[in-house]
Amino acid sequence: MKARPGRSARDAALDIARRLQQAGFAAFWVGGCVRDVLLGREPGDYDIVTSALPAQIEHLFKHTVPVGRKFGVIVVIEGDRQFQVATFRAEADYLDGRHPERVAFGDAEADALRRDFTVNGLFYDPVRRELHDWVGGEADLRSKIIRTIGSPAERFAEDHLRLLRAVRFAAQLDFRIEAGTFAALQANAAKIKTISAERVHEELVKLFRPPHASRGLELLRESGLLEQVLPEIAATVTCEQSPDFHPEGTVFNHLRLMLEHLPPDPDPSLPWAVLLHDVAKPVTASADPKTGSIHFYGHEKLGADMAEKILDRLKFPRKQTEDIVKTVRCHMQFSDAMQMRKSTLRRLLLRPTFSLELGLHRLDCLGSHGRLDVYDFLVAQAKELEQQPQIRPPLLKGDDLIALGMKPGPALGALLAEIREKQLQDELTTKTAARQWARKRLAELPNACRDA
Repeated sequence: MKARPGRSARDAALDIARRLQQAGFAAFWVGGCVRDVLLGREPGDYDIVTSALPAQIEHLFKHTVPVGRKFGVIVVIEGDRQFQVATFRAEADYLDGRHPERVAFGDAEADALRRDFTVNGLFYDPVRRELHDWVGGEADLRSKIIRTIGSPAERFAEDHLRLLRAVRFAAQLDFRIEAGTFAALQANAAKIKTISAERVHEELVKLFRPPHASRGLELLRESGLLEQVLPEIAATVTCEQSPDFHPEGTVFNHLRLMLEHLPPDPDPSLPWAVLLHDVAKPVTASADPKTGSIHFYGHEKLGADMAEKILDRLKFPRKQTEDIVKTVRCHMQFSDAMQMRKSTLRRLLLRPTFSLELGLHRLDCLGSHGRLDVYDFLVAQAKELEQQPQIRPPLLKGDDLIALGMKPGPALGALLAEIREKQLQDELTTKTAARQWARKRLAELPNACRDA
């Protein structure tokens, strides 16, 4: 099937369903796309279920990938888009808490009954524009309820990832979790540990996106899942802070308020910098015996080490981990920004992670005292620095000093650092001036630092 230029994902998904029906098969949109359409949202993708068997799907469509043939799942490629087209199936014997041992192709109703939550079990015929609801999903959608299809204990036993997905959907959709479903979730929370770190990572990343990140954190706590997937964050629930600096109370409440203020489209690392920037406070807390003030000396350094272990455990990409860890380690520096030497401030502004650090600082303030004077100062300084591109590259490099007659070694590095310091202080502003200063300085160094 040739893709037409400019055709939307919705139109392509409609054409796939229509072609299946024209060939004599039942075909429906299913799951999240139906839920989102009924909620007036634009679906991220469209999944199609059909009575056609995998071989029949492959015969009907020119470009396919058999990603899960034994489960009846074929990817149909339409232009630059991919659509999962799956044969109706029933499943049984989930021995590992994730994957079924037996799969049998069946009818649409059986396929609906095997799914996780009622709001994800709706089938829609886009050709006839008919909704099919065998699980009570439409009523739950109207009532804003997350409820398992059938027995909550059975659904969670089949696939332990559903424990985390229940929380994610409730937060994402701003729905409540039905009482029986929530009780089963709490009773089975520890089973989330059987799920691979990669899948847990994927769900948590979705959970901590705005605007539902704060509620996601609260639901993780209430469900008991927080202690299982992020026990270090669970420890912040009872970690009190001095009210003169943190009127919001506990570290956990601080994190929750910060997540409420996330911008609409943040750096993907920002929610995690928020969650982890104070992760070491529970283990570094100490109270002044005279004043009663609570201190967390060195929490940023220990927190950086803890953050690295947590992110590695959750299989975050290495570069993202490094950026978040750097941000955690440096987050206390911002409070001194207005008193810094010009060179020190510029080094801070020129750090590759500065944008992430600045975003964290803003949220740190909004989640506590609410003052943004340092943030505003740094924004102004960053804009000013943007107008001075000559500051960014060092005026001289090692090769320049070698050309002036200096030997490679520690003294060369120290001299480069001196030149960079003077550049950032606006004491040296051109390469010519830097070379002249370097020649004079080189003449003062011991002969061992110079070529004969």
